Amino acid sequence: MASAFAHALVAVTAGKIYSGKPQSRKFWALGVFCAVVPDLDVLAFKFGIPYGHMFGHRGFSHSFFFGAVLSLLLVFLFFRKDGLTRAKLLGVWLYLFICSASHGILDAMTTGGKGIAFWAPFSDERLWLPYRMIRVSPIRASDFFSEWGVRVLQSEFYWVGIPCTLILVVLFAARKLKKALS
Repeated sequence: MASAFAHALVAVTAGKIYSGKPQSRKFWALGVFCAVVPDLDVLAFKFGIPYGHMFGHRGFSHSFFFGAVLSLLLVFLFFRKDGLTRAKLLGVWLYLFICSASHGILDAMTTGGKGIAFWAPFSDERLWLPYRMIRVSPIRASDFFSEWGVRVLQSEFYWVGIPCTLILVVLFAARKLKKALS
């Protein structure tokens, strides 16, 4: 898996792409939540659920279906009373869904594990992306504070941090230019 840092950075980047306007803390917190929550499936190990099971690590909680349902639930619970139009609610749902879906996509780019069940619950097939360049992060937090963890952060800086930063810089410049021209 990629680390929570990489997942959160992708959520923030997606949020900045979503809108150049200031967003609420709720918007940002739920975006990051959607980006990191799929890894709570590591608790399945505590209940004896094996890795390759649909409800094991990188299974159902990493699927697009899970992301769609989770995003819908969060929009219903946290945004429906905000007076937003249907189009804006759909936009928030899409943002949250992208944050959730990005989790499995990043994990499918890592160098370890057994693949991602993108299509669960309709299929338990585990898939990878063709390019697997992000070093897999340790599951145990204690292992993260080791040489392995440092290598993971270096890999994520290169493959996630730099691209996200470039996207944010280009977005910022484009918005400044647009504002200057109008």
